[in-house]
Amino acid sequence: MNNTITKEKVFQHPIDKVWNAITKAEELSTWFLKTNFKAEKGYHYTFSSEPNEKGCTNIIGIVKEANPYTLIYTWIVEGTNVETTVTWKLETIPEGTKLHLEHSGIGNYAGETVITMFESFNGGWDNCMSGLTTYLKEEVNAR
Repeated sequence: MNNTITKEKVFQHPIDKVWNAITKAEELSTWFLKTNFKAEKGYHYTFSSEPNEKGCTNIIGIVKEANPYTLIYTWIVEGTNVETTVTWKLETIPEGTKLHLEHSGIGNYAGETVITMFESFNGGWDNCMSGLTTYLKEEVNAR
């Protein structure tokens, strides 16, 4: 079982527009989950969602690094004591911005829960990438 989920996506948007979308609470709350997030080292954040069929409610964590174009934070699903790590890295390329997302430490879950959480996170990050893509397209077209 893989311990890490990796996603890459190229956006035809400037790096600062993508950076703001993944670091500013008002933007994250639009396309991802409601949050009080701040891209500041040591900040304790909460991502909140309505309870759903998978039981997901809140995610909490601490920002470990928030340098321009690299964002790292811990990720703890409410009701568990398992800490994983989410890393976002952005890079300017001729087509726009390349986003690299990594969610590591999933092997910290015990037993069969590892498989369940890996599948849940993997699908969740796919949805996240779709939401970010739609958000950026709408934001650019709205201006």
